[in-house]
Amino acid sequence: MSPIAGAPGTTQDFVEVRLPAAGAYLSVLRTATAGLAARLDFTLDEIEDLRIAVDEACAILLQQAVPGSVLSCVFRLVGDALRVTVSAPTTDGRAPERDTFAWTVLSALAGEVDSTVADDRTVSISLHKKRGAGPGQP
Repeated sequence: MSPIAGAPGTTQDFVEVRLPAAGAYLSVLRTATAGLAARLDFTLDEIEDLRIAVDEACAILLQQAVPGSVLSCVFRLVGDALRVTVSAPTTDGRAPERDTFAWTVLSALAGEVDSTVADDRTVSISLHKKRGAGPGQP
């Protein structure tokens, strides 16, 4: 893990994983998620919730990812929290619908959930899970 600049005088640990935008590779992200959450002393239930949330976020992105593109996942360890941002170039550049069952699941499992769309149609979904936060709590 490499430190990156955060607020002045602070650093954040981060890990970035880039892999083909295909479901066959998602087990790599689930494993990385579990390992990093364990490093922050998340409970087994919190780790499993976050693994499922990362998997669901990737599934949402893969539905509209450009064939043959790269899925990027950045994990940022900040205090007692883990922020996970998954992103991929998409065919239509639409943000995920927030009134779907999938978005409800993400929010329940990860706490804070957000999405953004870049000018190049890259869609990102960010999850922020704090250790000790109950289901649906940031």
